[in-house]
Amino acid sequence: MAINDLVSDALTRIRNAGMRRLDVTTLVHSKSVEAMANILVEKGYIDSCNVVQDGVKKTINVVLKYNDEGKTVINEMKRVSKPGRRVYKPKAEIKRFKNGYGTIIVSTSRGILPNDKAYELGIGGEVMCTIW
Repeated sequence: MAINDLVSDALTRIRNAGMRRLDVTTLVHSKSVEAMANILVEKGYIDSCNVVQDGVKKTINVVLKYNDEGKTVINEMKRVSKPGRRVYKPKAEIKRFKNGYGTIIVSTSRGILPNDKAYELGIGGEVMCTIW
């Protein structure tokens, strides 16, 4: 099974696991997916993530986070920049998302960062996805 867009695959797997109320889901490993998962942990959208190496193949186990009513903490995850259509934004356009409640994950020249850090550093980049 060849997956062209690992980031959108990861977002879909997290979204589907949340809808099915699963505790853990497995993502295909890549450096960008790992960086994105770490940002989701840092921002409190998922409980934890860890890289599992099975011989040559690597995967990322993601532990999902639910609120008191048993609903997933993530309201919406959207892929913005796709392989067919890349979306780049300057620092001024990634300042805030959903009035500060959401997060934009941006691929910058300094690595993959959440929008607040990218704005702090004064750099824009490719908008990978939005989460709130």
